Amino acid sequence: MSSTPFPRLVVIGGGFAGLWAIRKLARAKLRITLIDRRNHHLFQPLLYQVATAGLSAPDIAAPLRHILGRQHNVEVRLGQALRIDRQQHQVHLDDGGVLGYDLLLVASGATHAYFGNDHWARHAPGLKSLEDALALRRKLLLAFERAETEPDPEKQAAWLSFAIVGGGPTGVELAGTLAEIARHTLHNEFRHIDPAAAKVRLVEAGPRVLAGFPAVLSLKARRQLQRLGVEVLTGQAVTAIDGEGFQLGERFVAARTVVWAAGVAASPLGRTLDTPLDRAGRVQVEPDLTVPGCPEIFVAGDLAAVRQVNGQPVPGVAPAAKQMGNHVAAIIAARLGGKASPGAFVYRDFGNLATIGRVAAIVHLGKLKLSGVLAWWFWLAAHVFFLIGFRNRVVVLLNWAVAYWSYQRSARIILGDPRPRDPDPSAD
Repeated sequence: MSSTPFPRLVVIGGGFAGLWAIRKLARAKLRITLIDRRNHHLFQPLLYQVATAGLSAPDIAAPLRHILGRQHNVEVRLGQALRIDRQQHQVHLDDGGVLGYDLLLVASGATHAYFGNDHWARHAPGLKSLEDALALRRKLLLAFERAETEPDPEKQAAWLSFAIVGGGPTGVELAGTLAEIARHTLHNEFRHIDPAAAKVRLVEAGPRVLAGFPAVLSLKARRQLQRLGVEVLTGQAVTAIDGEGFQLGERFVAARTVVWAAGVAASPLGRTLDTPLDRAGRVQVEPDLTVPGCPEIFVAGDLAAVRQVNGQPVPGVAPAAKQMGNHVAAIIAARLGGKASPGAFVYRDFGNLATIGRVAAIVHLGKLKLSGVLAWWFWLAAHVFFLIGFRNRVVVLLNWAVAYWSYQRSARIILGDPRPRDPDPSAD
């Protein structure tokens, strides 16, 4: 047996793309090192459920070491990759460490994009991590508590005014769920306010919500939101946000809780690859997901700019990231085995799903277009099936069964000291 060590594959990011690639290479003769700044894999499609108190953090996350514990060709390193040195084949980490690689998969995902208005982040948090979800849950629940003790009617109304900026799936799901909380979950729990009087607004700069769905389903989603009591504002861009509310054209809307769901930007790690990027900062990869001129470096997931056969960009969704991870693994396995490469990545679009509220959703699968109760059950089955572990599936099903019959949301706990008031909302 040769004493030559196996090639080292470094994977940056334990999301869908990175994790699916690693698991596919479980039997490969590789030394795999996974780098992630968090110790868990997160099922992002259900992150809004943690933010709205429907699920707790462990329901949609699992420790990476637990997931990969039995895969003996991989080690997990907690840390953040700061820079990639293509010439030296090295990854530089935030703790000063340096990792050499023979093969590299960069799957560090995306972050919030405020379109040049990063100062809005203080007043309009986004939703990309468990930390984001827990902070947002606290913010949402505290708004009702502050309204309960506010004697001034105008200020009370501002606390009961909620805005979600961005009409994509995350924005729609947040708006619908928040409206349900106000009208059903919190019913009879307060003495000085009526939570059902809360104003929930969904603001979309484009002409319709859920623009990635067929127009007929987009319209149905809008109507379902309106039936829940959500005010849907389309064709209007937010031009300013502060602690008091947001500006919509000539109109200022008082809202002490604004949530950002309008856009994402690629991880800044892509810039260190010294290769062309698109306008969102994503790496313009070759058709096989390699970096131009660097066949040993792959980019997958939200960081990769790649187009489908029809010329449309591959969407930044979980199924696409999983498929990219599997494709990278197939190429690496072929190289190790001296076989022909699978070639270009081909995205298989299995459809889009979005939930609007309790037993209300829309589903688009090719020619099949569903909405309402049937679509919701389909959405539920799909999301529970793709959760990472058996325990997660059971817990989520039980929690949703309780929520379905009772409208209650089991994770309505405010963490931290709720007493200190927010700083001056107008201060920057």
